[in-house]
Amino acid sequence: MAISKQKKEELVAEYAELLNQSRAVFLTEYTGLDVKHMQQLRSEVRKVEGAYRVTKNTLLLLALEKSGKPVPTDLMTGQLAAGFALQEVPALAKTLTEFAKDQEQFTIKGGILGDKLLTAEQVEELAKLPTLDELRATIIGLIQTPARNVVSTVASSVQQVVNVLDAYAKQEGEVEAEVTS
Repeated sequence: MAISKQKKEELVAEYAELLNQSRAVFLTEYTGLDVKHMQQLRSEVRKVEGAYRVTKNTLLLLALEKSGKPVPTDLMTGQLAAGFALQEVPALAKTLTEFAKDQEQFTIKGGILGDKLLTAEQVEELAKLPTLDELRATIIGLIQTPARNVVSTVASSVQQVVNVLDAYAKQEGEVEAEVTS
C-alpha cells in the first residue's frame, strides 16, 4: 500500500522527534513475529519508558539524517522496527535482548548510542549493565552498612557499660547485705 507524501513527512517528523528525545536507538528485525507478540513487546518497552515503532527504512534514514545521528546503512535492511530509549538505556536494551531470547523471529541488529553506532553484541553488553534503580539500591546498601555497624558497635558498648554498672550494683548490694548482717 502506497503512503502519501504528507504521511511520509509526518512519519519522518515523528521518527526525528523520537530520535531527538532518545538517549539511544536500537534497531531490530521482526520478520515473522505475530501481532500478539508485537503487542507484548510494545507493552514491555512502555514499562521501561521507551517507545517501539515499526519503521519504513527509507523514512528512518531520512529522520536519522535530519536529526544529525549516524546512519547505519548496513543495518537498514529487512523489516525494521526501532526501540527508542526515552529514559534508561540499559533497561530498554535488557527488555529487547530478553525478548529476543524468547522469540527466534526477533533479532537485534544494532543501535545508536549518542553519536556512536553499536553492534548487536554491544547492545547485549549494555543490557548487562544495572538499571538506575539497581544502582540506587546498591549505593543505599553501601551507605547503610557502615551506619548499621556504627549503631551496632555503640549499642554493644552501651550494653557493656550497663552490664558493668549492673554487676557493680549487685556487688554493692551484696557487700551492704554482709555489713548489715
